[in-house]
Order: sequence, then C-alpha cells, then structure tokens
Amino acid sequence: MRYYRIGTGDSQSLIAANESAAYDLTATEAAPTSFFGLASAASLTDGTVDDVARGLVEEAQTVELDAVRENLVRPIDPDEVWGAGVTYAISQEAREEEGGLAEAYLDAYEGDRPEVYFKATPSRTVGPNDAVGIRGDSEWDAAEPELSIVLYDGEIVGYTVGNDVCSRSIERDNLLYLPQSKTYAKSCAIGPCIATGESIGDPLDVDMEMEVVRDSETVFADSTSTSEMVRTCEELVDYFTRYNEVPEASVLLTGTSIIPPDDVTLRDGDEVHIDIENIGTLTNPVERL
Repeated sequence: MRYYRIGTGDSQSLIAANESAAYDLTATEAAPTSFFGLASAASLTDGTVDDVARGLVEEAQTVELDAVRENLVRPIDPDEVWGAGVTYAISQEAREEEGGLAEAYLDAYEGDRPEVYFKATPSRTVGPNDAVGIRGDSEWDAAEPELSIVLYDGEIVGYTVGNDVCSRSIERDNLLYLPQSKTYAKSCAIGPCIATGESIGDPLDVDMEMEVVRDSETVFADSTSTSEMVRTCEELVDYFTRYNEVPEASVLLTGTSIIPPDDVTLRDGDEVHIDIENIGTLTNPVERL
C-alpha cells in the first residue's frame, strides 16, 4: 500500500491507498495518525505495516484519491534524515574535472565503504508543495532526486521520494564545506507518500524522472533507473546504522544519478517535479533564502 497524510495543523489523517481505493485509517477505532504509528504496531506483532493496515481497512471510510493529493502534508516526521552519496557512476564522473574532488569521489564510488552523511532534522525538511530553499551565498544550486528509505528502529519499512537540495558551488570550493552545501534550512523535501515493499517491488528496478520548470517552461529534464545504483538499500542501511545511535524514525536518501550541467542552476520561483515509479510525484517550488 501507499500511505499519505493529509490536513492542516493538528487536524491530520493517515490515508492508506491500494490499486482500487483509498481509506481514512484515522477514522477507525484505532485512529492511527502517523505511518510510524503503524510501523510501531507492526513491530509488536511481527507483521508488516500493510498487515496492520489491512486489519483496519474494513472499518475505514473510503476517500477520493484526487482529494487526498490536493491536501497533502509531509507523510512522515523523521527524527533525522541522512544521505548516501556517490552511489551512481555519474556522481563521481561529474567531478572528474574538479581537481581535488575527483579522487575523493572516485574512492567513495569504488571503495567498500559508502559515503553516508547527516542531511536534515524535521525543521529543515519540507513536504509536498512546500518550498525548498537555495542558499543566498551560493551561485550554483541543484535539486537531487533520490529514492529514499524509510526506517523504523533501523529496519526498512517503506520508501519515499527525496529531494536532496545542495549548493554545488560551495561543495566545489572545498570538500570540507560539504556540510554547509548540504545541511541548511529547507534543504530537504520528502513525499508525496510512503510506499511499502509490496507496492514498490524491487527498489533497485524503478524509473525516476526530474523536471525543473521556470515561468511555465522546462529548463531541465532527465530520467534514470535505480538499477544504475551500485549499492543495495540493505548495504546503505547497514553502514548508516553501524556504530550509530539511529533514532526510532529516520529516512536515508540513497544518492542521485540525475545531475544538471554546470550552466543549469535553481532559481527563486522555479518548480521541481520528481517522480519515482510505484511511489508518486514530489513537487516543490524553490525559494532563495
């Protein structure tokens, strides 16, 4: 199933959708309001999130999926968001002409240990249709579309779409500036929903597309497949959780293979659309901070 959250403020509902209908799980006796609430219940029963949801569907009210999409909020509130980098060949190839960066990225791509870094807290993470931020002290900014793993107690419970917005110019200046290029206000977006393993199928065999629109015109568009990823989701999770005090609810971005050319940068007022097969489309306007 796919799990959406809709509403405003403190009035929010958890929606479960399959191929035939969408159900308001919050309008049941159990009244779950969050995906992680379902994950917690599943962990107590040794079942899956979908097992728990199926037990609630019979008493849940049906809702129109179009109405759900019009009232989306961030589908989950992860305690932390982390990222994995250089998981596609293009990530290191794009730095081949960047002096001292090239060797570091090649080593991360070919090495046994993947790059894993802290990305965002809930206050730095936005949801569908919320503005992502680009830094006021950056000259080249990029959206990075990424398949994102949703974890509960360190275990994979679902997948979502992630936008790992970053400053390429700050990163290029000095590799030690990477945290500043990656972690700042509104630097991360997730949504529109959470898809479980039953819905997504093989996470390393789904298509991914990104489009950047400016003044109703497409300024950049590209597509790829997660089959190009050189590491498995389980491998990335293993390194993320290794010797790490992983919070109960977390998201791990898995890297990108869509990289705009040097002459394309995000601008205030742009709109970014990221679609991942079997999950959905995450849309965010761009705001210069």
